Amino acid sequence: MASRGRILIVDDEANARAALSEILREEGYTTETAADGFKALGKLEEFAPDVVLTDLKMPGLDGIRMMEKAQLALPDATFVVMTAFGTISSAVEAVKKGAYNYLTKPLDFSVLAVVVERAVERARLLQENSRLRERLRERNAFGHVIASHPSMAKVLRLVEQVAPSRASVLIVGETGTGKELIAEMIHRASPRAKAPLVRLNCAALSESLLESELFGHERGAFTGAIGRREGRFEQASGGTLFLDEVSEIPLATQVKLLRFLQERTFERVGGNETLKVDVRILAASNRDLRQRIAEGVFREDLYYRLNVVTLEIPPLRERRSDIPELATFFLGRYAQENGKRIEGFTDEALSALTSYSFPGNVRELENAIERAAVLCDGARIELRHLPAQMSSEPAESVDAMPRVPGSTIYDLERYAILRTLEACKGSTSKAATILGISPRKIQYKLHEYSAANARGRARPADGAPGESPEGEEGA
Repeated sequence: MASRGRILIVDDEANARAALSEILREEGYTTETAADGFKALGKLEEFAPDVVLTDLKMPGLDGIRMMEKAQLALPDATFVVMTAFGTISSAVEAVKKGAYNYLTKPLDFSVLAVVVERAVERARLLQENSRLRERLRERNAFGHVIASHPSMAKVLRLVEQVAPSRASVLIVGETGTGKELIAEMIHRASPRAKAPLVRLNCAALSESLLESELFGHERGAFTGAIGRREGRFEQASGGTLFLDEVSEIPLATQVKLLRFLQERTFERVGGNETLKVDVRILAASNRDLRQRIAEGVFREDLYYRLNVVTLEIPPLRERRSDIPELATFFLGRYAQENGKRIEGFTDEALSALTSYSFPGNVRELENAIERAAVLCDGARIELRHLPAQMSSEPAESVDAMPRVPGSTIYDLERYAILRTLEACKGSTSKAATILGISPRKIQYKLHEYSAANARGRARPADGAPGESPEGEEGA
């Protein structure tokens, strides 16, 4: 038979403990006992009670102080205090400090049964609320990132793994890929989620200002320092500090950052007091830090301190399958902001978005959709609402890879030949070897493509895509 709940009984009178334990067990509860407040605190983690039933007057650690300490260790537990009839004021004080209810001695067992049952129900409700809050926190941490492509799914799995740890994380990727969003996810999914996430763009400040921003300064440390100022490390105490564009930190400041990562201590600019704070470091860069090390502008030892775990964010052009969902998400946001009802995209507009290379990555996509939402005068985003570089007819380009499905054999063959020729710097013999066809075949195809362009890119007749001249070696 399942237990109705777990009750920890705390009383310095052995007979009272034993009697209460027996009564509550007969009612279907699982019980544990403790002779004083200190022993009760030692049993909280292992026993994990739903309800703590405690006497108020106990030697050493009384019921109120024990309850205050226990609430820190077990926030979802419910406390019921017991007190003699003449000291009800103490019970009222306990209720003000978080106790659910109180009982007067000598106990009325019928009242005890009702109070304990309701206390267990309350405890279960608190526990369920905590589970729901935790699921909501996780959803907020991961659900606002749209990523179905395998490369991003891999990144999100790594985020889940590293978030609970204290390890420093280096987030690398091109500008606009969402490095700051990934840092925010790590923080929200970590035990530090209730503490601050403090951000600093290291490329936006001069060397002297950057050092002051990071470590703070004392009054008179430099011209204009009219008072003491806390730096980002102190502001992020207990939480996370996100250093964006960490590759731009000057060498002198890198030394101080390295010391913090090694010893967790620092001094304010112009100060002698050594300060110690608990801060987790997340760093991001859109530049190759190994190359910066080779150039002598980034410390190798700092690189390894920051690079305990690396998360590499793929550019949007490498995860085109995410573009429609991202575009729809941004459209919903900006249509609402602009007070418009826009149902979606036309096929032409969506095709233009998915075929565009997005050098600015997700940030460029978001800007394009905001623009389109502002300009849209109908029910759907059309090609004409997109920026010119996305809405214009694609130019004939070796890099314009045909979409599959959606392309003919002619298109695919043309792309393969021209792309291989480009890689071989125009050598038809090398390209022919790679493609497994003859050089004459490539020359013939080049004439065919030239003639097709002159006719407006007319395709060969259906049923004979890329047909060779008589006697020509086939592909």
